[in-house]
Amino acid sequence: MTIRVVVADDQELVRSGFSMILDAQPDIEVIAEAGDGAEAVAAVRRHAPDVALLDIRMPGMDGIEACRAIGAGGACRTVMLTTFDSDEYVYEALHAGASGFLLKDVRRDDLVHAVRVVARGDSLLAPSVARRLVEQYTRATARPRRPDPRLDMLTTRERETLLLLARGLSNAEIAAELVVSDHTVKTHVGNVLAKLGLRDRIQAVICAYETGLITAGGPPPGGASRPGSSPASARD
Repeated sequence: MTIRVVVADDQELVRSGFSMILDAQPDIEVIAEAGDGAEAVAAVRRHAPDVALLDIRMPGMDGIEACRAIGAGGACRTVMLTTFDSDEYVYEALHAGASGFLLKDVRRDDLVHAVRVVARGDSLLAPSVARRLVEQYTRATARPRRPDPRLDMLTTRERETLLLLARGLSNAEIAAELVVSDHTVKTHVGNVLAKLGLRDRIQAVICAYETGLITAGGPPPGGASRPGSSPASARD
């Protein structure tokens, strides 16, 4: 089955480069390119792709608005392109329904991997992107937190699983940390998402920060991916 992709970026060279990399794959086809958010939304509505690759910062309708519009209109999933230093709206993109994040200097193999992961219905949680950017948000909006009743629905093991999810560990890394099987981890992850009404691991990060389970500036756990490593994805 061919994965159909729309690529949106206001920089033509970046857009064309990503398109060439993806089109070279036997299972991926770039069916349209767009120079801004409005064009991206129109292309998605016209072609009904599986994945939209969106730059967060574009003229007119930006990537966040485009992500929100695309998510409301169908089954297409979105991957946001971002940088550490210039994008202060990443937290909004999380809430808009983004299924993953990539740095704009992403490696070729990681770009291809991201599109495949998101197309199959998983989310892409790169610790070097999502964790740092969510921490930046929470640091800027820090306020005293009271115990969140949502966490009371979780067992002790499920709470530990949510904590490790939020810190960017893959299922295999969580299994090693908790000394349980991969199957048990998948069960815990499914229970966490179901009990808290979360769509995917990206929303699990948001929830962990909002409930105060994890705080900005906390140390990374042993075994977690470090900045510059390949993105971790939800594994079946």
